[in-house]
Amino acid sequence: MKINPKNGIDKLIFGMKQNDVVAVYGKPDKNYKDEDDNVIYVYKEHKIRLTFYDEEELKLGYLVASSPSLELFGNKIINRKISDVKKDLAQKGITKFTEEEFDTFENYFNEENWIILQTEFDEVVKFEIGAIINNKDEFDWKFKK
Repeated sequence: MKINPKNGIDKLIFGMKQNDVVAVYGKPDKNYKDEDDNVIYVYKEHKIRLTFYDEEELKLGYLVASSPSLELFGNKIINRKISDVKKDLAQKGITKFTEEEFDTFENYFNEENWIILQTEFDEVVKFEIGAIINNKDEFDWKFKK
């Protein structure tokens, strides 16, 4: 599954509605609402969780994935050493990360691309990507029908 920075993952594009996603991936294995009334879809086979923002007409705005098939700029990222993944990203000009630690996990957040690499024991275990907010403080929706 190819990660498309600022756009989404695979065929999932920020700004899609639930019916657009179902047309591509079929019905989710699980769906529910979070504490903010956002709609969450879970696809177990793809190891991905999708968030449709309630305050944005239920548009797809956030993805959390842990599939070993995830690729960023042609390189796998899950189960790889964070130092190796960061070297690959540096070659593409992505070098600025804010680091957070909690328990045995570390998050490496790059605001420019709104991505988070979550590690445990120095290996990437989860990838998160969110829709970009433009300079007008609005979401930059990429999906166009």
